[in-house]
Amino acid sequence: MEAMILAAGAGTRLRPLTDRMPKALVSVWGRPLLAHVLERIVAAGATRVVVNTCHHAEQIVAFLEGNTPPGVEIAVSHEPDGPYETGGGLLAAAPLFRRDGPILVHNVDVISRIPLERLLAEHLRERERAAGRLVATVAVQDRGARRRLVFDAEGLMGWEERGSDGAVRDELKAREPCGPLARWSFAGIHVVEPAVFDLPHPGGRFSVVTWYLDLAARGYRIVPMDVSTHEWFEVGTPERLAEVEARRR
Repeated sequence: MEAMILAAGAGTRLRPLTDRMPKALVSVWGRPLLAHVLERIVAAGATRVVVNTCHHAEQIVAFLEGNTPPGVEIAVSHEPDGPYETGGGLLAAAPLFRRDGPILVHNVDVISRIPLERLLAEHLRERERAAGRLVATVAVQDRGARRRLVFDAEGLMGWEERGSDGAVRDELKAREPCGPLARWSFAGIHVVEPAVFDLPHPGGRFSVVTWYLDLAARGYRIVPMDVSTHEWFEVGTPERLAEVEARRR
């Protein structure tokens, strides 16, 4: 299985730590974020891993050279004028994939106990039912975020943003809904069909959610898997880092 770790982000919210190191190498429980994610995706079956880089890229490369698990091949997708955001980074890495099966994509600042093997298995089941229209299976949660993705019986169909009073302040519909709606927050982990690289894309720097919404409008399916009951941390700010460290395993 192939996988990608999105590690090119500048980590501006984690400054001053990220003034001297990439976000990927910020330590949690005595180990870099990158080490936690690499361990998880290899345990899920990844034997080839693409890691994108931008800020302090040489530090990430040095870490990978000394910490690649046996039997695992690493490829680096450098973004010299980046970062290209989550969608642009995935697209830029396209030439590095063999494309012989689904690709597990994981944000470097996410630590979780989400069952990645089950996410992959769910994607394969959906692939059989989707008649060539499946693009991705995304891990989602009910965590009360103000901005949430909206799904219906066919998969992703929009997003909405709510104010502190719970009222909808902004929204986008990629297409008309089909059946009852469910609203979820994206967990930063998804499984992608390699055929996505041949589909229309925004170009330049863009978020993967923007890409998915555009593809949903074109009739492709992006389906959710609820992982709300599993431990999950996003280490994006000093406050979140301190919170996670306080839960030392």
